[in-house]
Amino acid sequence: MSFNNLDQLYRSVIMDHYKNPRNKGVIEDGALTIDMNNPTCGDRIRLTLDIQDDVVRDAKFDGEGCSISMSSASMMTEAIKGKTIAEALKMSDEFSKMMLGEDYEIDEDAGDIEALSGVAKFPARIKCATLAWKALERGTKEEN
Repeated sequence: MSFNNLDQLYRSVIMDHYKNPRNKGVIEDGALTIDMNNPTCGDRIRLTLDIQDDVVRDAKFDGEGCSISMSSASMMTEAIKGKTIAEALKMSDEFSKMMLGEDYEIDEDAGDIEALSGVAKFPARIKCATLAWKALERGTKEEN
């Protein structure tokens, strides 16, 4: 597949998650709730996590922002469900490496998150893509 075709595929995956977000909403009943925002572009997110026995049983997000921040949140909530906190944090670390243009390892079971790899070429958009992941890191580190 040529670079242009791959780029187009990634764009369509991002727009699909933006227009049809997965796990949009809020988990009630004692869920871990993390609110974060990106003041440079106005993105804001509320991430709610149901963590039991060190495993992310459910993950939902609510908020508003650009297509990159909202699709990243959709992809992340899909990818971390069923993962241990350690696995989710490792995935977050690898996602950060991908955003910085460094070598990274993203497992096949991480879903669509690799579609955001092109964001690394646009430094001003990296904070958009990483907002949900930073919320995950903040919340799970406070939890432990």
